[in-house]
Amino acid sequence: MKLVSWNVNGLRAVFNKGFKEIFEEFDSDIFCVQETKMQEGQLELNFNGYNIYMNSAIKKGYSGTAVFTKTKPLSVSKGIGIEKHDLEGRVLCLEFENFYLVNCYTPNSQRELTRLEYRVEWETDFRNYLKKLDKIKPVILCGDLNVAHEEIDLKNPKTNRGNAGFTDEERREMTNLLNSGFVDSFRFLYPDKTDSYSWWSYMGRAREKNIGWRIDYFIVSEKIKDKIKEAKIHPEVFGSDHCPVELEIEL
Repeated sequence: MKLVSWNVNGLRAVFNKGFKEIFEEFDSDIFCVQETKMQEGQLELNFNGYNIYMNSAIKKGYSGTAVFTKTKPLSVSKGIGIEKHDLEGRVLCLEFENFYLVNCYTPNSQRELTRLEYRVEWETDFRNYLKKLDKIKPVILCGDLNVAHEEIDLKNPKTNRGNAGFTDEERREMTNLLNSGFVDSFRFLYPDKTDSYSWWSYMGRAREKNIGWRIDYFIVSEKIKDKIKEAKIHPEVFGSDHCPVELEIEL
């Protein structure tokens, strides 16, 4: 089974940059999108053979998640069941026979860390949500989780320490998640691989120089880690400031 996740930084914008062709070339079983920045019905989404589900933010042109899946899920739920977290369309969960798929766009702590306190609160509640699911059946979590976990996950760790996405608090919360029975699929297969990033600033030709961050993940329940076959990052795919990430798993 092949799954792809991509923060498109605006689904309508990326549609004009070859999204349909990229999507079809991947031919994935499940394709997850974050930061759709749209409401349902604002774009004609017809992809042959796929069921499409969306969770849009109340605020227009902001946040949002979507999932395209060849297999129809048993159930679909939006959000994590806590109102203050569920207004921004950040979580979309699809239940399948053997697993839960959770597509997530984690809140950014923002410049000056104005949202860091909220972010830590979100992390605790989201982790508890995932742990509840994991008790029922294995979880595959994907998305833009807005944190580079270790120094190896960004080009300039020393100068970025304390910045949004690389604060001690955010990194600690990712460690807490992984210690709660989950595995970072990319690091499971490639613990020492360097210069592997999924996001680059639009400033200073960062992508051209590969001055990036790995903040897009596929994280799976520890109980299915041995089912992971491959984990890939696709920096050759353009259209957003993020690139797609991919998971191949046998379930």
